[in-house]
Amino acid sequence: MINPGWSILLNEKTPTPGESQQRSLALQLVKEQYTLTLCTATQNNPWAAPVYFVNLDFQFYFFSDPASRHIQESQANSTASAAIFHQSNSWKEIRGVQMSGKIERLRPGLESLRALRAYLKKFPFTKEFFDSGDKPDLEGFSKRFRVRLYCFRPDLLYYLDNRIRFGFREKIRI
Repeated sequence: MINPGWSILLNEKTPTPGESQQRSLALQLVKEQYTLTLCTATQNNPWAAPVYFVNLDFQFYFFSDPASRHIQESQANSTASAAIFHQSNSWKEIRGVQMSGKIERLRPGLESLRALRAYLKKFPFTKEFFDSGDKPDLEGFSKRFRVRLYCFRPDLLYYLDNRIRFGFREKIRI
């Protein structure tokens, strides 16, 4: 049974934001959040792993151990899914993105340099883990934490936002 208080929302004629505004809302949400939940599966056994991330447009960069389950499964299956959501205690504030795509390991180069700079800017505390002589670069992260830099590249992305209306969910072009 539907809560009687919801009937107003379900019948409300809220104007739907246009495609470019939906994209902007999705990007704004992504930039405000810190944790991306990656989802993988093998032999019908799903797995979810939260990671700190930084985004450049709709490309999501994160560090992980190459031996971790989510990395091993994503490389073996060449697919993964991910979700980012706004924390709230009200269903009226539920909003997030749901995605499917691929996880790729990044090698040194311009893209990894841009991602690393953005990561250090978003998570400045990571610099505290390095001694004064050590550089917080890709090699430094690899040596210090036994991690590599990866990118989740979605090929399908949905934005959901109950502030627009209950159950609002639209595909975003990426």
